[in-house]
Amino acid sequence: MTHALIIGGGIAGAVTAMALQKAGIESEVFEAYASGADDVGAFLVVFENGLAALRVIDADGPVIENSFPAGRVEFLSYTGKRLGERPMTGADRQDADGAESAAPDGSGPRTMRRATLYRVLHDEAIRRGIAVQHGKRLVAAETVENGRIVATFSDGTRAEGDLLIGADGIHSVTRKLIDPAAARPRYTGQNTVCGYTRDAKNAPEHGTYHMIFGKKAFFGCTRAPDGETWWFANAPGPELSRDDLAASTPDHWRHRLAGLFDEDNTPAADIIRSTGETIIGSNSYDIASTPRWWTDTMVIIGDAAHAAAPNAAQGASMAIEDSIVLAKSLRDQAGNRRAFKAYEELRRERVEKVVAASAHMARRTGVGPFGRIRDTVLPHRALRSEAGAADWLTSYRIEW
Repeated sequence: MTHALIIGGGIAGAVTAMALQKAGIESEVFEAYASGADDVGAFLVVFENGLAALRVIDADGPVIENSFPAGRVEFLSYTGKRLGERPMTGADRQDADGAESAAPDGSGPRTMRRATLYRVLHDEAIRRGIAVQHGKRLVAAETVENGRIVATFSDGTRAEGDLLIGADGIHSVTRKLIDPAAARPRYTGQNTVCGYTRDAKNAPEHGTYHMIFGKKAFFGCTRAPDGETWWFANAPGPELSRDDLAASTPDHWRHRLAGLFDEDNTPAADIIRSTGETIIGSNSYDIASTPRWWTDTMVIIGDAAHAAAPNAAQGASMAIEDSIVLAKSLRDQAGNRRAFKAYEELRRERVEKVVAASAHMARRTGVGPFGRIRDTVLPHRALRSEAGAADWLTSYRIEW
């Protein structure tokens, strides 16, 4: 039986292992971290396309059970004026009273913490008998005489397989092994900060997102079923080193971000100030295009191959799609090269369009290198355009 080495135990790694199992391919996951998931403070949305891909391998249930619906989004200007609203996906779904409602089968967009998504997929992979090793940071890989690939880890151990799949994120080691000249991820000029508070006033109702175009930064928030407000902000600023990020306390982020929204007539500053110690910030990156995705024995998926700025909120769903398509290609094509080629042909155009769409959304909010937040209101035709973009992004389905 073909044996795959999967580098990275995050979202893409766990889903790839389960998809390969369904395709009749054995795999083992090697996670760099000793335990748990990084980026534990962030939350995300898994859209219909991501859930549909998970449904192919019967892994959507744990995600739906550990998340809550994201029904609609309301847009506000820095003056507090309501600019408009639309369903989260651009497709109208209303109950008998005309209010926005979640899909009855849970297939609509779902909000959850990134660490929760990691945990439920990781647990499901282990439940299915997939081997996961922690503390295995890839440092080298070489194809040996018998055509197999040998991975070497920072602890000095090695592993051998028929192929190596790099699901090791935006700062991928695998990407550099495939192409040493590959460009490093591009800093978008913004810090993304997430927080959680139970003391917020004027927070949206459950299942609704408020997106606020502030004068100096962009703010979004929603309310969980237990009443906790989950928020994020995209704020212009310099790229922070790992040490700088580690030294940035909740007090630092609270003071900095609240100051960016103080001049606005919106609840953003108050929500930020009501937040205690559950605030975490990070740098925002993207990768517009990676010229080489594969060699005879190695291939990259998810953020390792293509990473979008967070504005389109499609990173997790794109990685999940990649995992299913790669496993299907390996099942249906003879040999690694043909499978990798088929996978790239099926995925490159779509994912690069998503990266471009997310960069366009970032330009529209005016954050970072794209300029300041615009002082004009968002026109209704722009809302319709974003709804159309959401339909294009989320209508993608994979035939197994």
